[in-house]
Parts: sequence; structure tokens; C-alpha cells
Amino acid sequence: MFRKISRLFVIKTRLEAFLIIYALALGATERGSVYLDQYPGWGGKLLFLACTAAVFMAGGKILDCLKYERGELAAKKKAILPAE
Repeated sequence: MFRKISRLFVIKTRLEAFLIIYALALGATERGSVYLDQYPGWGGKLLFLACTAAVFMAGGKILDCLKYERGELAAKKKAILPAE
């Protein structure tokens, strides 16, 4: 039962990854706009930039991990199947 529930929290496809990255970007821009209101001037702009940069870094890492896991799975299948 716990295994079925835990599978809901695993990113399996690129579409799921892009949806999560989109949600992260929405949250980051909302937080960045709050920073712009709280800290007018350069401070708010730098904090806004930091929020959006964090999304770019996290999104890249998510996509890299998907590519790595897909390659690892392909290597396991190739090792299991006999060479033709």
C-alpha cells in the first residue's frame, strides 16, 4: 500500500517534470513579486532574480536526473537481454 502511494511522488516522464518546473516557476515569481514590494530598488530585484535562478537550476537538475535514470534503465535491460 505504501509503495503505491510513494509511486505518486516519483517523476517518471518529461511531461511530469515540465509540469513540476512550471509550478515551481509560478511559486518563485509570486515570491519574487512579494520581494519587489517588500524591498524596493536593487535589493528586491536581486531577490527576484535569485528566485527565478533557483527554478532554472532545479529544473535542469530534474531533467538531468530523468535522462540519467532512463539511461540506467536501458543499460539494465541491455545487460539482461542476450546479445543477438
